[in-house]
Formats: sequence, structure tokens, C-alpha cells
Amino acid sequence: MTRLNGKVAIITGGNSGVGAATALLFAKEGAKVVITARREEKLKEVAAQIEANGGIVYPLSADISKAEDAVNIIEKTVEKFGQVDILVNNAGILEQGLKPIDRFEDEDLDRILNTNTKGTMYCMKEAAKEMTKTGKGSIINVASVAGKFGCGGAAYVSSKAAVIGATKHTALRFAGTQIRCNVICPSTIVTPMVKQTDPSTLDRDMMMQMAKHADLKVQPCMPEDVANVLLFLASDESRSITGQTIVCDFGSTL
Repeated sequence: MTRLNGKVAIITGGNSGVGAATALLFAKEGAKVVITARREEKLKEVAAQIEANGGIVYPLSADISKAEDAVNIIEKTVEKFGQVDILVNNAGILEQGLKPIDRFEDEDLDRILNTNTKGTMYCMKEAAKEMTKTGKGSIINVASVAGKFGCGGAAYVSSKAAVIGATKHTALRFAGTQIRCNVICPSTIVTPMVKQTDPSTLDRDMMMQMAKHADLKVQPCMPEDVANVLLFLASDESRSITGQTIVCDFGSTL
């Protein structure tokens, strides 16, 4: 299991769910892993699991919605490991209620865009600067089927659609080099964040409309399912793939 031997990977939102599963998998495949999130205690728990399995990890508390924290993540990674080969932009937040376009709230929009869109772009900006120095790298963004098909609250959908656009822009910016950028769009993932959703707050009209874009009988994704796709895109096996939007949903949105 050496698909990422010698590589340094940064994983945002690495304290639970997809981020934690990805960090564990990447470390098993030989990467030196930097995990970031706001909750330091949870980061340390994931780091302890990685180290117990013989992996190399550096937990770094950060809030990617702040541009200065994105700068710090890259600087600390280079200081610790000397390079940045892989960036997985996984950190993201949900809104309560799936509020549609005619009922979204400014507070939700600002909060969600600050983390999901601006935070992702801040990290891409700083990682790209470092990758340009070595002439290689893989940036993988975690968006959502919501950003591709519109099935979610207006603020969340907009934040993830913007990530898809930023991915294509970045891939075009570095086309012809060994710096790649792709985005994956999972469907519902069984994670602590999703489990904390309060069903009583969900907008019933929006839920009914969303059902038109998904087969609810199809199984949801587990964090490990998403981590396996991220591993492929992080590895050199996918070196010809850039600028692509890959849906991983067991076919629920077909």
C-alpha cells in the first residue's frame, strides 16, 4: 500500500467523517498527512489513530474561512514536511432547513459561502503557489451533488456550485503542467454532520422538489467510499485527469 509514498497531503476538515477517513487511508498509502479543522481535540483523536497505525501526521487547528489561516496551513506544512503535493478541500458546513431561493437568509448565505467557497478558494490559492514551485500537485475539492443538480438549500447549493466552477478555472489555469484540479460530488454521506441535522427544520416544499433528482431507495455514501475516490485522484494513477466533476452517489441521481 504505497500509492502515495513520498507525498505530502493536506486534508481540511480532517477531524471527522470524510476528512478523517481520507487521512487514515492516505497515511496507510504512505503519505505524510496534515489534517486541519477548527476543533483541535477531535483532530488529535484522528492523529492518534493514524500514529497508532504507523502513519505520519501533523494536526493543525485552523479556520479556513479566514484567509490568514489558509496561509498558515501551507506555511506550516512546508516548514514541517518541505512540500505540498496534495490538497483535499473537504471542510464544509451545512445550513439548517434546506431553505429555498425565496426563503434563504443572509446570515446562512454569508456563513456558508465563507467556509465552503471562500475557504476552499483561499486554500487553493496558497497551495497552488507552493505547487508552482515544484511544478506538480493534485488539488481535489469536495463539492456535492447539490452543486451539480441544485438539490439542496439555496445557500448550500450556491456554495458548492461555485466550488465546481473554481475547480474548472484552476484546472484550466494549470493545464499542460503537472498541477491538476478535480472535484467530486458525493450524494448524502453518513457523517456526524449529516446526522446532526434536525428533521423538524427541513423545508417540506424543498424536500419534495429534491426527491425529483434522487432515488431515495439507493444507499447513501459512507466516508470510506468517498475517501477511495479521493485516493485515486490524489495518486499518479489519475495523472491524465484534470478539470473533471466526478459524481459518487451509487447512481441515486441518474
